[in-house]
Amino acid sequence: CPRWEEEKKEDGVKWTQLEHRGPYFAPLYEPLPEDVQFYYNGKPLKLSLATEEIATFYAKMLDHEYTTKEIFQNNFFNDWRKEMTSDEQKIIKDLDKCDFREIHKYFVDKSEARKALSKEEKQKLKEEADKIQEEYGYCILDGHREKIGNFKTEPPGLFRGRGDHPKMGMLKKRIMPEDVVINCSKDSKIPEPPEGHKWKEVRFDNTVTWLASWTENIQNTLKYIMLNPSSKLKGEKDWQKYEVARRLKDVVHKIRAQYRADWKSKEMKKRQRAVALYFIDKLALRAGNEKEEGETADTVGCCSLRVEHIRLHPELDGQEHVVEFDFLGKDSIRYYNKVSVEKMVFKNLQLFMKNKDPSDDLFDRLNTSILNRHLQSLMDGLSAKVFRTYNASITLQEQLKALTNSEDNVAGKLLSYNRANRAVAILCNHQRSTPKTFEKSMQNLQAKIDAKKQQVEEAQEELKKAEEEFEDTKDAKAEANLEKKKKLLKRLEEQLAKLNVQATDKEENKQIALGTSKLNYLDPRISIAWCKKFGVPIEKIYNKTQREKFAWAIDMADEDFEF
Repeated sequence: CPRWEEEKKEDGVKWTQLEHRGPYFAPLYEPLPEDVQFYYNGKPLKLSLATEEIATFYAKMLDHEYTTKEIFQNNFFNDWRKEMTSDEQKIIKDLDKCDFREIHKYFVDKSEARKALSKEEKQKLKEEADKIQEEYGYCILDGHREKIGNFKTEPPGLFRGRGDHPKMGMLKKRIMPEDVVINCSKDSKIPEPPEGHKWKEVRFDNTVTWLASWTENIQNTLKYIMLNPSSKLKGEKDWQKYEVARRLKDVVHKIRAQYRADWKSKEMKKRQRAVALYFIDKLALRAGNEKEEGETADTVGCCSLRVEHIRLHPELDGQEHVVEFDFLGKDSIRYYNKVSVEKMVFKNLQLFMKNKDPSDDLFDRLNTSILNRHLQSLMDGLSAKVFRTYNASITLQEQLKALTNSEDNVAGKLLSYNRANRAVAILCNHQRSTPKTFEKSMQNLQAKIDAKKQQVEEAQEELKKAEEEFEDTKDAKAEANLEKKKKLLKRLEEQLAKLNVQATDKEENKQIALGTSKLNYLDPRISIAWCKKFGVPIEKIYNKTQREKFAWAIDMADEDFEF
């Protein structure tokens, strides 16, 4: 039987044997060559090693939009000055007087040289990387040799964050063995720390699935080395996640009836909870966890919405009872949406906002703990994320049924798939900024389309001539030539149609991140069943790594699978 169906362990126990080599640490800093210099106020200035290393982090990003942002510049300069020697601090007082261009050029040239390496040299580098992967990239878990996900510690650098993160530009410090907690089994060979170092702690905790952990310095969050998504434990966890979401399907109508009834409750607490749950269900909003004061960006979720984050319009754009949302969600990504809601929801929101300041909580009788307790009482394992997974998967399944035409060719079916996926990404607010290379790649694609159109026109002319020739002669040679020209035209028209589909797809998806929902919120069995039903190769939807991650689903789903 597949390994994810092996006998289950007692509750809470994830493994009985775990052995690994520990993390692979980022290589130490290599100083710049003597002829590559940093300039301050027009004059070369020799920097101490620690100061120079941080200067290279900024220099490498000179051509990036981040280094034009004031908050990034200020955070970088503050953190950089903390690491300088007292002599350097006396001299370097203004970022505008710092010239990193020579250092930037050095790294650009280095990158170009790496691209220009011969096939043999690239192969040698690949072999070295494979050797590291072989040594550090696998562990032994309950007798299985399992692949580890991210076995390398993140190198030091400057924090970027997503959206307009207030901490962007701050210094991400180097992770040392003394920061790392190792987790393995008691009877295993405990990993050796690098020479001259020791681990922060060695644990034998078989109720968790991580192999090593440390706290990163920017947001004080824990980082983990975990198993690769293709591993048995991860596959089981993934499968269970979607099974919980499928269970919601059986009770969701009851839950919806309950929260609709609660909109009229005599208790304000119940009304607020019911409206919040409506937003989580209808708009796939995240619950929004409480965080320490000033700890991180001012991001909110459903429970932490403030009065200033919504505006009520009795009528807008021909629709009634419109709520206009505008707030920063997870990763400082802006959530902006105008939604027509039910009349009772609208009236309740008016009530919740009455006599409140813009900075007051919209749901002042609610927090995530209260909401999660309520969700748990409605269904075992239910959380806001389960709602998100359920609604995302159901949306994909319904959209695929509505949009797929079995008569289309594979390219046409893939366009329908991406459109269904996009409906989910929009629901979940998975945005991205238009890629820097978008305009260029669109121009290249348009050039290909124009060239193909030209070929089609020429082939049409050729076919016309061949038809005339056959009409005149009626001989076998002319007939064979006519068939050949017909086939050529058909092939070229198919290629043109495929290019046009690609262009449409590219344009429609330029600001939508399809990958997040595809890998985290959509039951892969829906996509695999769709592929099997409509004759689309699975590799057109999932790449090799993703097919390994979803091996459990490829094994389980046939074309009749229903979420």
